[in-house]
Amino acid sequence: MKILHCADLHLDSRLETNLKAEKAKKRRNEILNKFAELVEYANENEIMHIIIAGDLFDRDNVSTKVQNVVIGNITNYPNIQFYYLRGNHDSNNFITSLDVVPENLHMFEDEWKTYYIVSETSRNFKVAVTGVELTYDNNNKIYSSLHLNSDEFNIVVLHGQENEHKSKDRAEVISRSDLRNKNIDYLALGHVHKYERGELDARGIYCYPGCLEGRGFDELGVHGFVVLDINEDTKELRDDFIAFSTRCLYEVAVDISECMTTIEVLEKINAELSQIECTKEDMIKIILTGEVDVNIEKSISYMTTNLEQRFFFVKIYDESTLAVDVKDYSGDVSLKGEFVRLVSGLEDIDEEKKAAIIRCGIKALDGEEINKCI
Repeated sequence: MKILHCADLHLDSRLETNLKAEKAKKRRNEILNKFAELVEYANENEIMHIIIAGDLFDRDNVSTKVQNVVIGNITNYPNIQFYYLRGNHDSNNFITSLDVVPENLHMFEDEWKTYYIVSETSRNFKVAVTGVELTYDNNNKIYSSLHLNSDEFNIVVLHGQENEHKSKDRAEVISRSDLRNKNIDYLALGHVHKYERGELDARGIYCYPGCLEGRGFDELGVHGFVVLDINEDTKELRDDFIAFSTRCLYEVAVDISECMTTIEVLEKINAELSQIECTKEDMIKIILTGEVDVNIEKSISYMTTNLEQRFFFVKIYDESTLAVDVKDYSGDVSLKGEFVRLVSGLEDIDEEKKAAIIRCGIKALDGEEINKCI
């Protein structure tokens, strides 16, 4: 028996932190289409059960288009059963907007609810899918009220941050210690946006599939979902992470200490990018580091334009510092020299801040973009 476990799709996310309006719109549509591709993947691979462990949507007011795409994909595949547990980003308006909830869409509530998957080939085998939506009111009660049959294969669905112990102040904290020895075979979690798998106890494991697509540079690398393949005779579980994201996000640090020109910096960037498996579909954040000569010529805008031809999105952050020796400007009659002497003579600023101000001032006088000064 095969079951697909996904979470944190965050459909209808605005995505405007990094992307301009047109690309943000395109990216929103890509992520929405990824849900349709996920359902089609399940259908093609004869996976008849999909667990969505929270945060299917990103905000309270989900657009009509997004709702229609989601419900359309559910109703168009009546052979696939969907088990949807709402997360902290989900709201009720998706369900309340429906005239009729599809028969193959199964929801959870604020008390434990179980759905049984009965094998078509073995009468002695069934899977229990049990879940509860965490709230401030039930967080301290759910563990004592969870009772699972040891003879069944038990999947428990929760959305929150797993921890060794529960928290009195945070509803979304899941206590591992209180879930041990509860006859759980697979703890299907949502909330953490990267793939994570670990041992729960001698019998079971816990797993976050991560988000389906990275949306920002705090969600780096490959993303996807997990497919469970349960042997109906032995009850042995095989769980595989399936890479599925259309685009990956990468953050690359580049030391440009030895560079003197824009072209040399670009060569260093390209050398670092060649070490990772990024493609033209991906989103790249480059952080320039190191201490560079004050006479370096580097154009962030030129390098960004050059790299944008090769990737979906590129952002360059210049966090390099200038190696400035104030004594070199003692007799300099230029505006730059006058600026350095003026800052150096200030008495109410410590030397570290003076150095930072001088570095930023020299950058500004050279016409460079300033991302970070002090």
